[in-house]
Parts: sequence; structure tokens; C-alpha cells
Amino acid sequence: MASTEQTVRDEPAEVEHNAKLRNGSVLMTLAGVAFIGYGVVFLVLNFVGSGFEIGVSTLGGTTPEDLNPTVAYYISHLHVATAAFIISTGIAVAGLSWYGIRQRLRWALATAVVTAVVGLALALPMHWTGDAFAHDWVTHLAPIYLATLVFVVGAVLSYQGMHAS
Repeated sequence: MASTEQTVRDEPAEVEHNAKLRNGSVLMTLAGVAFIGYGVVFLVLNFVGSGFEIGVSTLGGTTPEDLNPTVAYYISHLHVATAAFIISTGIAVAGLSWYGIRQRLRWALATAVVTAVVGLALALPMHWTGDAFAHDWVTHLAPIYLATLVFVVGAVLSYQGMHAS
């Protein structure tokens, strides 16, 4: 009887453990999909938008049409490369979260977190230095900040789910 009581008593902790891991990995996967979406929008707007980044319509009043064609092409080239890396980071985060973290693979959690943190830690500070051109902060940064918040909540839940006793 003591054995049965022990199993019943431990069961809710295991269910909570599984729920945290499941919910955390789903949130991290959704954040990865949001990174992919942001990158796709970034890529598409390079060709059909202002020619600058999401939320940037001019560079101090200068439009892409005002630029030397070689400079405009170079900016486009950089935007396509940036979009590619945003999309590929989203794919990595979503894949690691959906397939690795749900299987309790700690290396998958660590790799997903490091992948996102490195990308964000390198890209986001530049937005707060200097004031060379105006951004529409809502369209330019809010989507990635929202996805990052979802990712962080998911990472915390996943970590707790993996480490629950």
C-alpha cells in the first residue's frame, strides 16, 4: 500500500513536469516560427517595400531611388543575407524545440537558447546606438521583441520541466 500511495503522490508532479516541458517547447517552437515569419517579411519587403528594413522608409530623407544603384544593390544584398540568417535561426530554434526539447534532450535546449541569444545579442544593441536614421519602432522591433519574450518564457518552462524531480 505504501508503494501505491507513493506512486499516486508523485503522479501530479510528473504531470506538471510534462506540462511545463510540453508548453515550454511549444512556446519556443512558436517563437522560432515567428523568427521565420519576421525573416520572410524582411526578405519580401526588400523587393516590394521601401527597399530598406522593416519600419525604415528613408535614411535621413534619402530613398533607395536617390542612392547610387550600386549602393542600393549592396543594401539589398545585405538585407537578403540578413533575412536568410533570421530565417535559418528560426528554423534551427523551431526544430530543436519541437524535436529535441520535447524528448528531454538538454543539448537541444542549450543549443536553441545559445542560437537565439547570440543572434539577438549581436543584432539588437545596434538599434540603440546612434541616431543616423529613424525607425518605426513598432514595426521594426516589436515583432522580434514579442517573439523573444515568448521564447524566453518557453525556455524557462522547458528548463523547469527538464529539471523537475
